[in-house]
Amino acid sequence: MTSHVLTLICPDRPGIVHAVCGALLEVGGNITENAQFGDPDTDLFCMRTVFDADTDDSDEVARLVAAALDVDQVPGGRDAGVRLRVRPVAHRPVVMVLVSRTDHCLEDLLYRWRNDLLPIDIPAVVSNHDDLRDQVERHGIPFHHLPVSGDTRPDQEAAILDLVERHDVELVVLARYMQILSDDLCTRLAGRAINIHHSFLPGFKGARPYHRAHERGVKLVGATAHFVTADLDEGPIIEQDVARVTHAHTPDQLVELGQDTERRVLSRAVRWWAEDRILLLGDRTVVFP
Repeated sequence: MTSHVLTLICPDRPGIVHAVCGALLEVGGNITENAQFGDPDTDLFCMRTVFDADTDDSDEVARLVAAALDVDQVPGGRDAGVRLRVRPVAHRPVVMVLVSRTDHCLEDLLYRWRNDLLPIDIPAVVSNHDDLRDQVERHGIPFHHLPVSGDTRPDQEAAILDLVERHDVELVVLARYMQILSDDLCTRLAGRAINIHHSFLPGFKGARPYHRAHERGVKLVGATAHFVTADLDEGPIIEQDVARVTHAHTPDQLVELGQDTERRVLSRAVRWWAEDRILLLGDRTVVFP
């Protein structure tokens, strides 16, 4: 038996769960975990299902599910708003980390990766500074120093994309990478780049702030992990957390609390992405527990 994870986004209608379960039954599928959500704002249905099956061919399962849903769909592709993916649970996504000089998020990710607390592979770490080379190479991971300035940005980002393609990178994580990505690079990495922001995002002003917060999918107030878009710090929110402080906290203590919050938020976002728990609906995310 092989364990697979299926994710599905499609227009909501009766019979979707029945069709998916019927297709899984054809391959001897036994569902071990399931979560679903019908979004009233978009009329889209979201589903994440973990199942054991007699086959190890995830693509074949995807074709059976697509046929049961009556859509002309290639695995991982789109058809009339349908986004369907099936992959083995054992698959470890390839993740590349971008960082500058601040190392707390990087070190946390490397610790969790080294101790199998994050189901990912890290083939490379990229930085616009050389400060963290020893820390990265100590883990046996290649470190790429790609300095950047206004004049060299196009070449530097081309080098980043070359690494993404060379290593078949599925996710890029900005672990306190203190550079703004160009609109072109944001477009090239759309839906597969996560940033950690050291603040509460977003801050809504004016009328109907709670309605606007709902439209943006706000989770909590605190450090924020979000998908990277060309609109700076306005990408779809994945996870947030908060640290309470009082008048007695010193600036150094605030930094310590803030960095600890950033570590937790970013690691959860990366783990949930690696486990296919995050489904992207425009400017919002559905994050299944």
